[in-house]
Amino acid sequence: MVISKKGSALTAVVHVTVLLLVIIWTIPTLGLFVSSIRDKDQLSTSGWWTALATSEQRLVERAASAEAQTQEGNLWVIRGNVLGDGSDHSAKITRFGSSSLEPEAYAAGETVALKRGIQLQVMANGDYLISSEEEMSGRRGQRIFYTAEVPPRFTLDNYREVLGAEGLGKSFINSLTVTIPATIIPILIAAFAAYALAWMKFPGRALLIAAVVGLLVVPLQMSLIPLLKTYNVIGEFLGVGAKTYVGIWLAHTGFGLPLAIYLLRNYIAGLPSEIIESARVDGASDFDIFRKIILPLSFPALASFAIFQFLWVWNDLLIAMVFLGNNEDQLVMTGQLRELLGSRGGNWEILTASAFITIIVPLCVFFGLQRYLVRGLLAGSVK
Repeated sequence: MVISKKGSALTAVVHVTVLLLVIIWTIPTLGLFVSSIRDKDQLSTSGWWTALATSEQRLVERAASAEAQTQEGNLWVIRGNVLGDGSDHSAKITRFGSSSLEPEAYAAGETVALKRGIQLQVMANGDYLISSEEEMSGRRGQRIFYTAEVPPRFTLDNYREVLGAEGLGKSFINSLTVTIPATIIPILIAAFAAYALAWMKFPGRALLIAAVVGLLVVPLQMSLIPLLKTYNVIGEFLGVGAKTYVGIWLAHTGFGLPLAIYLLRNYIAGLPSEIIESARVDGASDFDIFRKIILPLSFPALASFAIFQFLWVWNDLLIAMVFLGNNEDQLVMTGQLRELLGSRGGNWEILTASAFITIIVPLCVFFGLQRYLVRGLLAGSVK
């Protein structure tokens, strides 16, 4: 009975932990999605959790110049709307002002006396009326400061702007060109190395394992420039260009191999030794054992690393900029979105929409490999 209670308590803790992890992942993702479909003006003034509430915005608009005035009876008037020609009639003006020092000095509908006998009136729907008994002059219109209550607005314009950007399709192909080989190559190399370090006896095996573990702590940023210089020297000797896909494939392979070998070696070393010994008694070579026994049983570990490697390479920007540069023909998707976002990074609507566009392919890879991951895990248990 005591064991049963401990087991049920442990199960409850696991369930609560999983639920917390799901919530921690879901809330930021939900916020990112809501932000990506919000109006950019509302996005810049309020958080995503207020997306369903009416937002208050303090804006400024310049009225039409004196050239737009018309005579109505004894008055010269200028008419317009501070919300624009295609104004959102659901927005409501609550306060307005004619000076930046007092942007909310007057309530909507009041008439304000300006200089030289000019009067200003701003209505709740955004219509303004500037009137004067004498003909007005000047090339610049009157500035109108106003506070508007805007209902929640959702739009797909952010996605249209990102997807309509020039060169995005090409950069998407470039990202696949970089990511697919940079995921497959280290897995192939690491699988052979992991089997050798786990089941083949040769001098210096322990030192190699220690070196692999040591390489895990080498900072990527510290080794980028020396690696690039070495690659350029060898490439010049072999006649290979500096800014090519081969370079970035080798770079991602080199940076991904230590973790791949470490994970796969630990997994392969934990496989039942009876299977390996029985195969060797039957006359199977190491290559046959690796191909017919190790690979099928190690599919869960291979799929897991493939997910990590693909996500890392797909979201990479630093290595792509170093080994490929800003060439438009080879610019990856993260680089293209960076160019679209600008150097200041203030266009939140582009940033959020771009994040969801880039997340589509990794999600497809994750859920696709997850299905094969479960299948491989079950197949290994049966064998």
